[in-house]
Amino acid sequence: MHAYRSHTCADLNATHVGETVRLSGWVHRIRDHGGVLFIDLRDHYGITQVLADSDSPAFGAIEKLRAEYCIRIEGTVKARDAALVNAKLPTGAIEVYIRKMDILGAADDLPLPVFGEPDYPEETRLSYRFLDLRREGLHANMMLRSNVVRSMRQRMWDTGFTEFQTPIITASSPEGARDFLVPSRLHPGKFYALPQAPQQFKQLIMVSGFDRYFQIAPCFRDEDPRADRSPTDFYQLDVEMSFVEQEDVFAAVGPVLQGVFEEFGAGKKVDPCTDWPRIPYAESLLKYGSDKPDLRNPIEMQVVSEHFRGSGFAIFAKLLENEGTEIRAIPAPTGGSRKFCDRMNAFAQAQGLPGMGYIFWRAGDDGLEAAGPLAKNIGPERTEAIRQQLGLGEGDAAFFLGGKPAQFQSVAAKARDEIGRELGLVDENRFAFAWIVDFPMYEADPESGKIDFSHNPFSMPQGGIEALAGDPLAVKGYQYDLACNGYELLSGAIRNHKPEIMYRAFELAGYPNSEVDKRFGGMVKAFKFGAPPHGGCAAGIDRIVMLLADEANIRQVIMFPMTQRAEDLLLKAPSDPTNEQLRELGLRLAPKD
Repeated sequence: MHAYRSHTCADLNATHVGETVRLSGWVHRIRDHGGVLFIDLRDHYGITQVLADSDSPAFGAIEKLRAEYCIRIEGTVKARDAALVNAKLPTGAIEVYIRKMDILGAADDLPLPVFGEPDYPEETRLSYRFLDLRREGLHANMMLRSNVVRSMRQRMWDTGFTEFQTPIITASSPEGARDFLVPSRLHPGKFYALPQAPQQFKQLIMVSGFDRYFQIAPCFRDEDPRADRSPTDFYQLDVEMSFVEQEDVFAAVGPVLQGVFEEFGAGKKVDPCTDWPRIPYAESLLKYGSDKPDLRNPIEMQVVSEHFRGSGFAIFAKLLENEGTEIRAIPAPTGGSRKFCDRMNAFAQAQGLPGMGYIFWRAGDDGLEAAGPLAKNIGPERTEAIRQQLGLGEGDAAFFLGGKPAQFQSVAAKARDEIGRELGLVDENRFAFAWIVDFPMYEADPESGKIDFSHNPFSMPQGGIEALAGDPLAVKGYQYDLACNGYELLSGAIRNHKPEIMYRAFELAGYPNSEVDKRFGGMVKAFKFGAPPHGGCAAGIDRIVMLLADEANIRQVIMFPMTQRAEDLLLKAPSDPTNEQLRELGLRLAPKD
């Protein structure tokens, strides 16, 4: 018999009754039933109930056990009485009578419980992550993550892609976030960087003559944290293809992601990838207030400015006299009560707005009646025109926000989501995907007016170099995102592989040719030697697993995550360097403020 176990804690069943077995694991729970001690013994695979009474030679030692002791037991498999069978456990038909027990690792008093799933302070959970990971929910999340990565990898190989690894230590390359810099000992005063993404390398792989690349790639960005984003590092399914157009990329990665969500989505509906809509960026912002819309919510916003222009509602009428302003309506089917409207108005105020105007329709003495402050100010003709435009009826409502869209549409997006949830319109049993396309290549700083890239700077402009001769803000790129349930899961582009177009694209953003050569010289040089048209994308693995696990916080699907302040509470990172380390690197720290 093996020194530690003949079976795992998920193996035993009624066919093993009468056998002598050896199990090792952790004491999950102890129950004292008047001289009979029952222990739920847990390992990576499952739980087996083991027991001992006063006749067992190990009874005295077992009485001293506490939760999370790591033990080895040897005993006899017995069938449970029919009334005591636990159908929820694979091992629920048997139990093991302990004849011998050894303590492999004692446990101190626990700073957080492992049995059950009580809510505990995150600081404690991350400081004792090794205990937190023993809990059933988190343990299951880690296994889900591992299986998702395995499935992705196999699906990519099956689709004809080849896996290559790119460097982790590389040159600093501005790609929209801050780099993590690594000082060089052999080259004092110079720094490497951890890659924000394998962007340049995967394009160079295409120039090198390989055709369909993928990698489960670690990426490093010094970012401000959010609930759906790690502040230091993350993993992505990184993809690049040669001789492709935008639709070819969609056709390659769509089935992979559809298959992953069908395999691990716990039975939720997944629309076929051939049906995922293509929504232009501008349309997405107008209808949903976001470039990552949650299409489980059927509400679509509409512009209703003309109904308020010159109306009796002075706030909106005067606002529309300013250039670039509009009034947008959020339909709320079945939301036609003053109580609900007041609640949503309070929601808008909590988001920092003065509020949201509203109209709701109810049965009146002479038919359908519009109610609410806005209805009184703009009159029945205008309210009826709004109702007909929005397709609303009795018992419905509409909410209104106005100003320059950039100033209010993020709140409008949140209000749309909140209204959809409150009214039960969101299909919670679905993963709703959409390709967001036609992103603008450039954006202007609202204060200085300076033109810069709005998305990936390596993207091919739609229309080629001719498109770069006019207004930069009118240029669209072959750039695309994949949104699902309100999250961006994937981002990609058809790449700019022609040096003359790349130089011109960067020139419009204020980068002279010399700066492009300095920052991206390796890639520009490669493009002068027969670069193929190519494109690709990257899908965020952490965020995909977060959706599949139905978690709201990305740290719930990362084995050893950082805190919101980018700290590792377990291993105490970041830490102060020693004087010897600083001397070796030729560095001196500036005095702290």
